[in-house]
Amino acid sequence: MAQGVKQFLKAQLSAFVGGMVDYAIMICGVELFELPISTSIVISGAIGAVVNFSINRYWTFKDEQTKVGDQLWKFIIVVIGSILLKSQGTPLLTDITGIDYRITRLMVELVVSLGFNFTLQKFWVFRKGASKE
Repeated sequence: MAQGVKQFLKAQLSAFVGGMVDYAIMICGVELFELPISTSIVISGAIGAVVNFSINRYWTFKDEQTKVGDQLWKFIIVVIGSILLKSQGTPLLTDITGIDYRITRLMVELVVSLGFNFTLQKFWVFRKGASKE
């Protein structure tokens, strides 16, 4: 399997694991603690991001040579963008379509994960030699 395809699949698995943590916490926040959807997504997104960063750094992109701080500040910027897109996009799509938030969250997650997170993580956060910028 080509290295790029293998890395893409590993990144998607990492996103899936982090996303499952994120999604479960979001549902608990809304259903158990009666938090607004956006607030719950912000909290769950931050926790899911920790899981995702750890898996990506040590397994997906295998970049332990770069100082963690050099990657972490970039990752935090990506996570903030991702959380903003998801926390605003999910309620908006729910309002527009009338579809349950649990479904629209998955729809928004797919777009954000593939179109935003993977691209920025591969070519900016975990890019080899990124600490030399």
